[in-house]
Amino acid sequence: MLALFAVCLGALMFGLEITSVPVILPSLEEVLHGDFQELQWVMNAYTLACTTVLMATGTLADRYGRKRVFLISVGAFGATSALCGLADSMPLLIAGRSLQGLAGGAMLICSIALLSHQFQDARDRGRAFAIWGVVSGIGLGFGPLVGSAIIALAGWEWTFLVHFPLALLTLAIAAGTVTESRDPEAKRLDVVGIVTLSLAVFGLVYVITQARALGLSGSIAMAVPTAICFAAFLFAERRQAHPMFDFSVFRNRSFSGAILGCIAMNVSYWPFMIYLPIYLQIGLGYDAISTGLCLLAYTLPALIFPPLGERMSLRYGPGLVIPLGLATIGLGFIAMKLGSVAAQPGWLTMLPGLLLAGIGIGVTNTPVTNTTTASVPASRAGMASGIDMSARLITLAVNIALMGIFLIEGIAATLQRAAPQGADLAQLRAAAEAIASGHAETLVTGQAVVGNLSEAAVQHGLIAGFGLVMVYGGVGAWFLAILSFVLFRPVRGMTKTPAQYE
Repeated sequence: MLALFAVCLGALMFGLEITSVPVILPSLEEVLHGDFQELQWVMNAYTLACTTVLMATGTLADRYGRKRVFLISVGAFGATSALCGLADSMPLLIAGRSLQGLAGGAMLICSIALLSHQFQDARDRGRAFAIWGVVSGIGLGFGPLVGSAIIALAGWEWTFLVHFPLALLTLAIAAGTVTESRDPEAKRLDVVGIVTLSLAVFGLVYVITQARALGLSGSIAMAVPTAICFAAFLFAERRQAHPMFDFSVFRNRSFSGAILGCIAMNVSYWPFMIYLPIYLQIGLGYDAISTGLCLLAYTLPALIFPPLGERMSLRYGPGLVIPLGLATIGLGFIAMKLGSVAAQPGWLTMLPGLLLAGIGIGVTNTPVTNTTTASVPASRAGMASGIDMSARLITLAVNIALMGIFLIEGIAATLQRAAPQGADLAQLRAAAEAIASGHAETLVTGQAVVGNLSEAAVQHGLIAGFGLVMVYGGVGAWFLAILSFVLFRPVRGMTKTPAQYE
């Protein structure tokens, strides 16, 4: 149990780092003078770095030992968290977040691989992943409240610094309790695959976030090498005898259906976590503590429902539970959309949607993780968990950027309708970005970059922007739920068992 506790501490730190940081973004805008793109990169630098290291970590862990790599990554996570806490500028913080993401991704991928090896029996492994899901839910669920409390009591820096003592505790427990394991057939590190995939993902997110600044020609100039890198990645992986990214696992329809679950959660629930505090603070006028408390309705079900999701998966199968959970997330987003346009929007009108989305993620998350690792042999757990987390984090980074675009465009269109005739469009967009980054005070105090922007105009713009984001998240979750359900249906001659991958 101590080994499980140590592994879960890693998941706790990773979860806290995802959901506590969005709450401090308005403080970063004020203290470090970050603009909207820089605030996006505070999140994207972390997720992109996680993605960069995931597949390499899976291979290294399989070859050199999952416990060894886990201990190294935990130590690095504590050190880089301290670096982020000591940053005195946005560029330094973004650089620190990149390093922290490298360590966090390695720590998380080793956690999943260690659990898969430590608990060989299907029922024991299900219980272990359920506990892991609960602890992850604690980090994710209480992250907003922890971030809000830290801002109120100590300052934004401690959102990062708190991980240093947690990392030391994890190292002390894991060193003597976690069993070492490795894949005796693991080969050399796939450097070409790692580099080409990383460049392709970075290029995609960069084009999405910087498209307006780059212009059409600049976007095309960036998109072409991005596409070339992705094509090179596909070519390199298909020529590898023991690839980092083994495409043959997608012949297993259960694995593919679960991966669609990974993608769907990060098309909807997780990227919305970045922007929801802004709606609560600017749209509803809540302070940091009240915002953190409201976010508990969104995140606490991730703590409560993983055991139920695992039991349902064991009884009815992941092919039913995963699509059902994704459909519930989609329903929650549509309910939030309806609650945001109520006559008197507030936490009561938003509560049903917040709870439904949280219940959906709680039911879905553990069966998805357990299904991806159970679909391949134990010796390839590092590779499978690497694909799992890559799918999550790549889609998370892309959808943080996409939701930001929808938010700004919705706000800008509403402000354009409310602004005086002939108002400067560039100033309107600057106002929209200020609102989207959580810094709208100057727009309603007579110092607006666009004349006569009232508080009502700001709120209407925010509601319109978030309406687009909520519809996107809901429809995306429903669409992928249907695809996942179809993929889980067995087709004669196409489904492999884990033993057939040996």
